[in-house]
Amino acid sequence: MNPIRFVSADEAVSHIPSHCHVHLSSVASVPHCLIQALCRRADAGDVTGLHFHHFHTEGAAPYSDPHYEGIFFEQGFFVGPNVRKSVNEGYADYLPVHLGESQKLYREGYIPLGAALVNVSLPDEQGRVSLGTSVDCSVAAIESAKLVIGVVNPNVPFAYGDLIPLDRFDYLVSDDTPLVTADFAEPTPTEVLIGRNAAALVDDGDCIQMGIGALPNALAAQLRGHKHLGLHTEMFADGLLRLIKAGVIDGSNKAIDTGKVVASFLLGSQEVYSFIDHNPGVLMRDIKYVNDPFIIRQNPRMKAINAATEVDLTGQISADSIGMRIWSGTGGQLEFVRGASMSEGGKSITCFPTRTKYGGSKIVPQLHDGAGVVTPRADAHWIVTEYGSVDLYGKSLQERAKLLIGIAHPDDREMLDRAAFGRFGPHWHNFSI
Repeated sequence: MNPIRFVSADEAVSHIPSHCHVHLSSVASVPHCLIQALCRRADAGDVTGLHFHHFHTEGAAPYSDPHYEGIFFEQGFFVGPNVRKSVNEGYADYLPVHLGESQKLYREGYIPLGAALVNVSLPDEQGRVSLGTSVDCSVAAIESAKLVIGVVNPNVPFAYGDLIPLDRFDYLVSDDTPLVTADFAEPTPTEVLIGRNAAALVDDGDCIQMGIGALPNALAAQLRGHKHLGLHTEMFADGLLRLIKAGVIDGSNKAIDTGKVVASFLLGSQEVYSFIDHNPGVLMRDIKYVNDPFIIRQNPRMKAINAATEVDLTGQISADSIGMRIWSGTGGQLEFVRGASMSEGGKSITCFPTRTKYGGSKIVPQLHDGAGVVTPRADAHWIVTEYGSVDLYGKSLQERAKLLIGIAHPDDREMLDRAAFGRFGPHWHNFSI
């Protein structure tokens, strides 16, 4: 390993060879100064054939731009809005993987990682830095890469959990670019109804997992009257932070990491990032730990709350795509679904509005051509829309269809009933639950 020293971003990336697999720390904490330096190398004709891997990233993503075709190639583990167009046009690509297993791709050499580029906090007294808001699979990347470059940024919060000694870095770069923040829209009346229906499935003392956005914020708002909730989740944002600060989430009933909030990456306001800074009540952990179903299951009454792009009448849940168009990724949905299902008293809950913004039904006779099944029908449990909630677990195909039609948009129920008749035959209308 080279002696640790601070260098410029341009010098640091000059040591990355062509035809190399490169990991980026992700979400709000992308090392943009190193990406810009790599663009300068590419523009000078000094590097080619770089493959980029990461969770979804916020901000500019030149590594997916057609301008760099043949020089950079994006192969992310989750597709965000900044690369979605390039992925669906073929200039970039998506690597399907459960997020909890993304670290395995590095640690076991499925991706021969040449370089890891990560944002880190200022060091503590023991010479350790935190990965702040983006631990995810970056710990594995640092362990596995031939070259490790850390960007020391005072805006990266020092979060407890998995810490990295400074001597693990080959080069350090100084930068003070603020982390990307995100403000989420206030929930619509439909989302408020969904949040209310989902909250009715959560009891005092449960441990919860949910994502970010208007719908999770709507659910969080409906949980304000709950007590002693725990939080073990891939990520959280401002809606859940309000519950933590209000004392609704205190982790007192958790069987592991009791009293602690556990997450792996974050995207939200500056208030969220400041909250985790030097906060012993928050553990930002390796995705291997956070998303492991056998870890998740150890907290009793785990409630995994996730979203869907569409659900068919048999309970197959698509969440990563709209037909053949990749929208996001597999994420950790199935890992939390299975962890919650194995948890004593746990439940898996899938929430979505019944209609797309274009007026199409999200409960469909069959998934659209090319749509990915993120949660198989055998793993589908509670399904929640603005019209109610139904439990599919232990139900037959015809029972599931009846239940799902009952929480579909009223204007779509006749269409779905006709489709069920076509699928199940003339005895369908004689079938009752």
